Amino acid sequence: MAMRMQGLAVGLLVMAAGAAVAMAEPIGSAEARKAVWPAKTGLAIVMRDHPKLAADQAALLATVASGQPYYGAIAFSPDEGIMVEATVAAVNHHSVEAAEAAALRDCDAKRKGDEGCAVAVVLRPDGWEARPFQLSQAATEALRKEYGRTGPRAMAVSDATGAYGLGAGEGAAEVAVIACATAGATDCKVVVAD
Repeated sequence: MAMRMQGLAVGLLVMAAGAAVAMAEPIGSAEARKAVWPAKTGLAIVMRDHPKLAADQAALLATVASGQPYYGAIAFSPDEGIMVEATVAAVNHHSVEAAEAAALRDCDAKRKGDEGCAVAVVLRPDGWEARPFQLSQAATEALRKEYGRTGPRAMAVSDATGAYGLGAGEGAAEVAVIACATAGATDCKVVVAD
């Protein structure tokens, strides 16, 4: 009975944090470490052509992007140019697609022009190729240095925000989700568990 009550308390705490433990298909840390790119890899800056993005503006965005972590995207409002509040960078996400979605969402929320925002820059690891499992640069570093190698442990991530959290010991998955949700993420799910 005490274990059931403890589980219920942890479950309520997770729900109160605004996240649900999604243990759909987490992978082990050995497999995860093989799948992700090295945290210290070079950065590939991919420029997207857009008829309303002048060459000098594209060059400026590439300069801004050069110091950012992967995966990332920069979106702009084509009707306004890049020197406005609507130009948004979303970096340190767990995939290019998640970074693009975040940049477009935030740009569209701030734009004043009629035309929807467009992605001008994508940031990914140098030599990138599609893989079934990816983590942000920060989460990759945490997996390699902080995750640990023994005992129960888990990593949870948020696709919407790029947040991540680690948990160890009894209830590692729940702790990881709570840690991920502390940054305001509501979609945290466990992706690595041992």
